[in-house]
Amino acid sequence: MVRCYLSRMMGERKLKIADVSRATKLPRSTITMLYKETAAQVDFSVVEKLCHYFECHIGDLFEYQRTPSHEQWIREKGRKVTKKLGYWTMHGD
Repeated sequence: MVRCYLSRMMGERKLKIADVSRATKLPRSTITMLYKETAAQVDFSVVEKLCHYFECHIGDLFEYQRTPSHEQWIREKGRKVTKKLGYWTMHGD
């Protein structure tokens, strides 16, 4: 999963979505989706404008976090797991 730290960066600078949208000339909807981490994809031009505006590197704005598989997550929680007909079933507490 890719995390977007736009909300944190804006909060540190006490900026509103409208402020960033106006300064970068990016649509408010684009800033909102990144702020709420609901964007499914991001154009490089958007990343470039945000990095320029915040004077930061891409890694300051986005971070890749490896997420465990569902089966691995359940095992880490100490439960037995089986898969039947494409569905995972948990056993025990």
